[in-house]
Amino acid sequence: MLHRLAGSQAHPRDDQVDAVQALLPKASRVLLVQATGWGKSAVYWAATRALRSGGAGPTLVISPLLALMRDQIAAAQRAGLQAASINSTNLDEWDQVFERLDAHTLDVLLVSPERLGNPRFAARLGQLLGQLGLIVIDEAHCISDWGFDFRPDYQRLARALLATPTASVLATTATANERVTRDIGQQLGADCVTFRGTLARTSLTLSVVPGLSALQRYAWIADALERLPGSGIVYVLTVAEAERLSAFLRSLGHEVRAYSGQSDTDGRLKIEEQLRHNQIKAVVATSALGMGYDKPDLGFCLHVGSPATPVAYYQQVGRAGRGLTHAEGVLLPSDADERIWDYFASASVPDPLSAQRVLACLADGPMGVIEIEAQTGLRRGRLEALLKILAVDAVVEKVASQWHSTGRAYVHDSAKWEALQQVRRAEADLMRRYAQGQACLMAYLQTALDDPHPSRCGRCSVCTARLPHPGLSPSAEKQEAARNFLRGFDTPIEPRRRWPVGARRKGSVLGYAAGRAVAFADDPAWSVHLQELHQWPAAQLPQPLLDGAVATLARWSKVWAARPSSVVPLPAPDMGRNRLLAEYLGRKGRLPVHDVLQWRGPAAPHEVASSAEVAHLEQVLALGSGPALPAGPVLLVGTRARSRWCASLAATLLRENGAGSVLLLVLHLQP
Repeated sequence: MLHRLAGSQAHPRDDQVDAVQALLPKASRVLLVQATGWGKSAVYWAATRALRSGGAGPTLVISPLLALMRDQIAAAQRAGLQAASINSTNLDEWDQVFERLDAHTLDVLLVSPERLGNPRFAARLGQLLGQLGLIVIDEAHCISDWGFDFRPDYQRLARALLATPTASVLATTATANERVTRDIGQQLGADCVTFRGTLARTSLTLSVVPGLSALQRYAWIADALERLPGSGIVYVLTVAEAERLSAFLRSLGHEVRAYSGQSDTDGRLKIEEQLRHNQIKAVVATSALGMGYDKPDLGFCLHVGSPATPVAYYQQVGRAGRGLTHAEGVLLPSDADERIWDYFASASVPDPLSAQRVLACLADGPMGVIEIEAQTGLRRGRLEALLKILAVDAVVEKVASQWHSTGRAYVHDSAKWEALQQVRRAEADLMRRYAQGQACLMAYLQTALDDPHPSRCGRCSVCTARLPHPGLSPSAEKQEAARNFLRGFDTPIEPRRRWPVGARRKGSVLGYAAGRAVAFADDPAWSVHLQELHQWPAAQLPQPLLDGAVATLARWSKVWAARPSSVVPLPAPDMGRNRLLAEYLGRKGRLPVHDVLQWRGPAAPHEVASSAEVAHLEQVLALGSGPALPAGPVLLVGTRARSRWCASLAATLLRENGAGSVLLLVLHLQP
């Protein structure tokens, strides 16, 4: 079987054989912590073959990503096993899969952790658990509060499976430090046997290229792709960055694709296959392309921005060089990294007051997310994350599309969550030091992951004082190309379509017809000027951003049905900058400025649900008196926008009072 998986020259490792043998007694518990590419999957396929030969039931593999699931099915089939999956993309195949389970013709079933929340799957779970011979929790760091990718759905399913009295359980991960390993072991039980090996990767040459500006990082990637052999992955921290960087690289002729959790399933599958068969040079990806993606000959893994922890970085950079003698792993850190870390980390720590608001809401009966959002004022993303955490503690449960209170009181474990935040701060500090290149990079990662035998690699940029091409000096030509491309890369601002539940207005939003932003988020082409925009006095605007607004309008005008006939500044508690922008664009376009919108009251609250924000805006926004707007479209302008509700309501007021249509332009669209 090993030869089928890894080739005719492959030989089993001692720990592989020992781990398989440890799984054969009924209800065994085994934790396998080994480096990426070590062969953890060979352990569970061999154990499955042995258990099935002895009359045991099928193996259930909990797999966190569809990409990983597809690779695992292919590997199981190479091992001579009959495998199938149940996931969100193959609903029509579920009945057939269940029939194969009932007929005992299926050796391996792979499911995603989110399936436990599906009533159709949950109804079969009890029967399935009684059939299993082996349960595999792959990427098991996800079930630990201390893991870099803690997922409440994953932990909830793992707890249900660990209660199975007869099946053996194997938990595997390549990215667990001692704290995470200990936590997983405690969840598996006192009789858990742990096999842990060295995390050193002799094929990887690690480098850190510090001190580059945002545009220099784009130019560095463009230069590097001209020299790096083979194909690889360029990791970024946000979806917007993936789209921007991939578009820039394609403009220079590089065959690259953007990949994120927002990509559709068929698109992700196509990109994975293109990369696997070296049909493209690189995938510019968020962490959505990470755990378990199986391409042994990835020649490089580049990071534009640092992941939040050394564990996360090791997991991603470890995708490269699994089947090669040499691969490059390069980090290009950014000063903005830590703001992004904080943004993502804050969503996974529950707020006790918000939890009580949700439970008080559910005390009146089951509700869907939209209803809970409207009644609690919590933003959708925060609310969904909180509900998952409450479900792990069995305080709430989801039945179909409705959330129910279980009647169990929520006890906020302040000590636990504070300890978790302290751990994250400590791990962020470790990543900060790694980015500063204070010691051998491979040994540093080994130490950060509590490898018992860290050793100096002799290959990294710290050990050799050498950097891969283009070193610290990406070409000036590429930097200028990046600036010009990105300043011509307009960001659409999608109109809001329907008023949220709880708002006074109902149904479709009249609003603006279309919108454009000069810059989005931490746009590298405008980063310096965006800082100036938010720091300068209200009576000033950076001239480059004003010029950018004029250029954006010039490009946009090519698709207008009609030219705007007037300019209206967006209302805000401080209207100074918005009026300056409107007056500047009015002069440039020879258009009258009509300052007809008024803000009467305090600023809108932060981090509240759409319904609460709109309810506030309905109280403070008004259309003042003044001359009627001229016929034709109105150009509504402002320096910044985030939720788009202020612009939507302002445009609606204009439309309700005679404006034919409204176009929206802002300097900075914030995430």
